[in-house]
Amino acid sequence: MLSVDEKSQIQALDREQPVLPMMPGVPERRTHSYVRHGTTSLFAALDTALGFVIGKCYKRHRAAEFLDFLKQIDARVPPDLDIHIIMDNYATHKTALVRAWLARRPHYHVHFTPTSASWINQVERWFAELTRKQLRRGVHTSTAQLEQDIGAFIEQHNQNPKPYRWTKSADEILASVKRFCQATERRLCGEL
Repeated sequence: MLSVDEKSQIQALDREQPVLPMMPGVPERRTHSYVRHGTTSLFAALDTALGFVIGKCYKRHRAAEFLDFLKQIDARVPPDLDIHIIMDNYATHKTALVRAWLARRPHYHVHFTPTSASWINQVERWFAELTRKQLRRGVHTSTAQLEQDIGAFIEQHNQNPKPYRWTKSADEILASVKRFCQATERRLCGEL
């Protein structure tokens, strides 16, 4: 089972001044100003059972790039396996070209997450890790350098991959959503 999505328009940012290191009692300091050096889009597939990531950067994030990424997945997964893909309802994932490619491969099974529920897709958790550990503090003077660092992060992650585990049951999550809806309804009714 592969959790698939794209992280689009990742910016290659270069701080105008170097990041000042942490010292005892002083947090890391960095300037708020930066220079942009272009963007890239990362397509990634997280194996939900093993934690392994397949990823590739593209200049754009259209159906053509998504189809190329599906071909990358197809080349790396044994042909005798059924492949279940979890992804969101983004239009790029549903074009005629993509649907035709998937239709010719009956061992592919696509599962779309509900609208506004991208948090269900575990690759989003991996994107958060990429952002926190690599992109947020990174200094990149070109998109080529940014893509190289993303590739190195994927390679390092895959040396010791670990799957993400839900820490709450479905009932606990649904109960939390219900409490939120009830609280929102009380606030809205109180305003009327």
